[in-house]
Amino acid sequence: MKPNDTTAVQQFATFLIDGLLFGIDVLQVQEVIAFQEMTTVPLAAKSVEGLINLRGQIALAIDTRCVMGLPPRTDGEPSLNMVVRSEEGIASLVVDDIGDVVDVTDEMRAPMPDTVPLQQKELLECVYILPHGLLHALNVRNLLEVVSKANFLEPISC
Repeated sequence: MKPNDTTAVQQFATFLIDGLLFGIDVLQVQEVIAFQEMTTVPLAAKSVEGLINLRGQIALAIDTRCVMGLPPRTDGEPSLNMVVRSEEGIASLVVDDIGDVVDVTDEMRAPMPDTVPLQQKELLECVYILPHGLLHALNVRNLLEVVSKANFLEPISC
C-alpha cells in the first residue's frame, strides 16, 4: 500500500520481540547496536538487564520481553539494542531482531485487538495493519514509566 501525496506519513523503526512486530517513531531512535556487555544493577527490577556504556554515555538496558509480559529469551539466543531518546535521556531496549523502517498512514491504523494482553495495551499507542501483519506502535514514554515505577514500587513479574 503506497500512500498518496496528500496523506500524512509517519515512519517507524521496527523490531521483533518473540515473533511480534513492534515499532517506534524513527525520531525517537538514536541508534541500533549489537549486543553490548552490561553492568548489572543491584536490586533493580527484573525488567532492567543492566547498564551499557555508549561512547561515554550510560544507558539503562531494558528487557522488553519482561516489560511486555513475554517469555524470556533462552540462553544463547542473540539480542540487539535499540537505543531510544526520551525527555529523561537515553535508554536501550533489548530486542530479538531489528526490522525495516516502515511508512504508515492513519488509514492503516486499527483498533487495538482484544487479544492483546492488558500489560501490553498500556505500552502501545495503537496498531497498524501492514500487508504482512500487525505493527504494534510502542509508546516509549509509557514503557520507561513502567520500568521506573517497577524499580521503586512493586516489581514487574517476568
